[in-house]
Amino acid sequence: MEKKWEELTPGEKQEELFNRWLSPKDPQGNDLKFQSPQAEKAYKERVTRIKDAIQLKKLPDRVPVFPMLSFFPAYYAGYTPQEIMYDYDKLAKAHKKYVLDFEPDVNPGIGIPTPGRVFDILDYKLYAWPGHGVSPNSTYQCLEKEYMMADEYDTLIRDPNYFFTTTYFPRIFGELEGFKMLPNLANVQEMPFVGPNLVPFGLPPVQEAYKALLDAGAEALKWAGAVGAFGNEMAALGFPGGAGGFTKVPFDTLGDTLRGTRGIMIDIYRQPDKILEAMEALTPVMIDMGVSATQMAGNPLVMIPLHKGADGFLSDAQFKKFYWPCFKKLLMGLINEGCVPLPFVEGSYNTRLEIIRDIPKGSTFWTFDATDMAKAKKALGGIACIGGNVPTDLLSVGTPSQVKDYVKNLIDTCGKGGGYAVANGVAADDIKPENMKAMIDFTKEYGVYKK
Repeated sequence: MEKKWEELTPGEKQEELFNRWLSPKDPQGNDLKFQSPQAEKAYKERVTRIKDAIQLKKLPDRVPVFPMLSFFPAYYAGYTPQEIMYDYDKLAKAHKKYVLDFEPDVNPGIGIPTPGRVFDILDYKLYAWPGHGVSPNSTYQCLEKEYMMADEYDTLIRDPNYFFTTTYFPRIFGELEGFKMLPNLANVQEMPFVGPNLVPFGLPPVQEAYKALLDAGAEALKWAGAVGAFGNEMAALGFPGGAGGFTKVPFDTLGDTLRGTRGIMIDIYRQPDKILEAMEALTPVMIDMGVSATQMAGNPLVMIPLHKGADGFLSDAQFKKFYWPCFKKLLMGLINEGCVPLPFVEGSYNTRLEIIRDIPKGSTFWTFDATDMAKAKKALGGIACIGGNVPTDLLSVGTPSQVKDYVKNLIDTCGKGGGYAVANGVAADDIKPENMKAMIDFTKEYGVYKK
């Protein structure tokens, strides 16, 4: 008798998600029809190569190459970042050109060039984006403010979802001001409570906010259609998607876009207990965010960009107190559901490596920006798959020969015994195409494991 999902062990769940990734479905839920037997073979080889590197069970045929992208496909195809945020045909064309010309082990998908019209419709205030606050030829810029006040921790802790809907959204979306008036629908429990709690939905500001949200949703659906069609086409051509989901560490959720850098650093000293309580409240939300996405995508990898835990932001003592405990709970929550956390370590983690060793073997894939990779291999070798560290400045102004030399050193240092993938340290924007090609092609040539 086949086990139910909740009866499976974390390892069995991970195998099931990898099997789904190996056997993709089309939008109708049928087995994906590959464009050729060669494409199917290449697809399964690429997924298996990454799976073997992550699980540390056996050597893959070679070191996987897993480029991290931002707007590089736009620049490479001759478009501006603004164009691909607003023209979904150009968005798909640019990314298709990148995948077919460079042939990485994964199609990174279209996650960074998000739909510009959605932000226009909602009057988004958290970022400047190409053509809206920054040059059409530039990438995003975060506009930090205190979008959650210092005295609002208790409100967040009591009900994170209600706080985001009625407090955070009206502050970051100008067109959702009316959401401040929304009731807490948990109050609608019996007949006498229905009428009073529905009154706000009849108010013009609330109805206008919902109209804006519906318009934004319709636009987001157009974008998602283009993104989904592109992903299916790339899979049919033999290129698996790079990640099935996305989530954040609770401390970064607080420090990036709620309290902001200044706010969270002050709170560490003035109200540390509130930070700890808020992170406990946010952790289940962040786990569910990653798990639900992987279940829909059939891909176990969950991208987790790491920000405020980097060397220099927090002392080791602060990292151990404020960052790591809920980060580990997040990792374990994902791992227990078969997901493979993919922490994207921005900055360096040289002083954190011994701490983050405390994770199950063969369950995570860490990509590093500026971390010493020899130290990372020593600390995490045999525990976790690691990658990254090819510098953006090298890809931007270096030569292909210099890129090859750098990648060779990384493979020599980190590739022994498996558990390693070549990747750039920061998501690529306007870099030299010949350097991206050198990183990918040289890995395929030099990173072959001898059986």
